[in-house]
Amino acid sequence: MPAQLITVFGGTGFLGRAIVRELVDAGQRVRIAARHPVMPLHTEGGEAIELVRADIRESRSVKAAVGGADSVVNAVSLYVEQPGASFETIHVEGAARLASLARQAGIERLVHISGIGARTDSPSPYVRARAEGESAVLEALPGAIIVRLSVLFGPDDAFLTTLAGLTRMPVIPLFGHGHTRLQPVHVTDVARALIRLLGEPLTQRRLFELGGPDVMRYRDILTLLMAHLHRERPLVPLPFFVWRVLAATTSLMKDPPLTTDQVILMQQDTLASRDVGTFRDLGIVPRSLRDSLPTCLPNS
Repeated sequence: MPAQLITVFGGTGFLGRAIVRELVDAGQRVRIAARHPVMPLHTEGGEAIELVRADIRESRSVKAAVGGADSVVNAVSLYVEQPGASFETIHVEGAARLASLARQAGIERLVHISGIGARTDSPSPYVRARAEGESAVLEALPGAIIVRLSVLFGPDDAFLTTLAGLTRMPVIPLFGHGHTRLQPVHVTDVARALIRLLGEPLTQRRLFELGGPDVMRYRDILTLLMAHLHRERPLVPLPFFVWRVLAATTSLMKDPPLTTDQVILMQQDTLASRDVGTFRDLGIVPRSLRDSLPTCLPNS
């Protein structure tokens, strides 16, 4: 990969940190752009990291963050709306602002992170905003690359950590009957895929969907985790309308443990399509959830 200066918006998040780590290990210079940028815990190669305060809602700071960069990654994410930060302002307006200012700065390569299943007719405001954000980015910068992700996992993640917490309960409530199919993908595999997209000649593909090698039902993932953690709990089906009521009840909390958007997402499979770019196009064999559990979720 030729030496570059790559600005990573959202470089302090779960995915962003992995991207920064892999870029530095690959010998790249990285500019972490975030509202509260912090130096990563890994200090090796720290001299190659620059911290910049930037808010994707504000043009001046975004313009400064992309100035002089060779490529840009937008890994900014918002899962719960807050005052002044809605799905529209972050995933649509903010994404379009970043793409437009990157184009004005002469940047040809921008990788925009989205989610598998993004569509404008979704009943979920979050999913609709993701889809509208993709369109806004491509309108502002037609050469941008859209990367849709399945559910991410890795050390200290939210996915496995939350499920492991459920296994401590006397019984584990399922979303419906737990038949929703997921394709968990390791965060490091995603980061390495993004490096390929940043370093190789511009691909004709403009849309990639990245999922792990295993398609698993939600209930089977829980069963796998219980076996790994040496716990055994009954799995109890719970109708989706009950989950929607629970989500509506907790929505007024500052940091709700469950949102209506999450319930909607769990009503549909999250699987990578075969009609778009995948790991195979990038020469990457993603690791499985089963094989990764010992390093992601110690059972001691």
